[in-house]
Amino acid sequence: MHDNPLLKQSFPELDQIEAIIQSGDALHLRSQVLCHVSSGDSSLPIYALTLGSGSQDAPCMTYVAGVHGLERIGTQVVIAFLEGLLERLKWDRVLIDMLHRVRIHVLPLVNPVGMLNYTRANGQGVDLMRNAPVDSHEKTIWLAGGHRISSFLPWYRGRVSEAMQPESQALCDFIVQEVLPAPFSLVLDCHSGFGYRNQIWFPYARSRLEPIKHLKEVCCLRDLFMQTYPHQDYLFEPQSQHYLVHGDLWDFLYLRSLAGNNIFLPLTLEMGSWRWIRKNPLQLRQLLGLYHPIKPHRLNRVLRSHLILMEFLLHASLSYESWLDKSDAPELERQALALWYS
Repeated sequence: MHDNPLLKQSFPELDQIEAIIQSGDALHLRSQVLCHVSSGDSSLPIYALTLGSGSQDAPCMTYVAGVHGLERIGTQVVIAFLEGLLERLKWDRVLIDMLHRVRIHVLPLVNPVGMLNYTRANGQGVDLMRNAPVDSHEKTIWLAGGHRISSFLPWYRGRVSEAMQPESQALCDFIVQEVLPAPFSLVLDCHSGFGYRNQIWFPYARSRLEPIKHLKEVCCLRDLFMQTYPHQDYLFEPQSQHYLVHGDLWDFLYLRSLAGNNIFLPLTLEMGSWRWIRKNPLQLRQLLGLYHPIKPHRLNRVLRSHLILMEFLLHASLSYESWLDKSDAPELERQALALWYS
């Protein structure tokens, strides 16, 4: 638990996570502290919560949020989904049976100091999504693509000689140790603040020219989602279609996964916060309003609007053997290249 009792009144997301851990069913929910990060005189934990099978052969679904401290809505969406799962475990025999065959990881708050301080970066001024040791070999956006000038500027990567920040390292270590060994794994990293539409991005963030090795598998997953839920409005595409960056954590981990034979597909959900601003321009009067729905009814709508996607990805992970072989179709690669790299 976090050390400073005064924080208990000012950090609702961390309070929610710790309440879940304290009240969770020990038969289903397992938790661990990946590391502690300092905030003034206090020490804040980074939690990982796990449900489901402990078998190395089980497929794995991981939900991540709170990498950027200002994007509180991502953490709240992930917590709401987890709370729903735990409530269903009291009565839903289908879900209980499913958890014997799939593993669910939840890392709801990767950057607690940033969230506590209302900053995108962590306590050292480092943008965690620019902090991995991987570079783009193509031209990136100045500053926003990641830089090493100063921590007083946004999108700071950290110094060349420094190791990754403890938050980044904890996330990467967890993925390498607990997720990559699975025969098939998906990640959904929840963010907000880009555009009017909800978007699902996949690697690479470092190159517009180089498709990922598992492009056909991603395209097959996209088609499966669109066919199953044709009325959803997500835009599904590589992050490089919008901008290139240095130091992307998911590029780094995806490249790391290629050393093995298992399939690891990290996805990023970018919730379109501009639509919230368009409907309520007054929320721009506060910094949080750039990234978070302020009106209570709009917040509730966002908390429930991504449940279909999160549930779909869980079932797609569990049932990967039922659809993954369809990605071998040669026309799928042509479709993907025409759609995203024409």
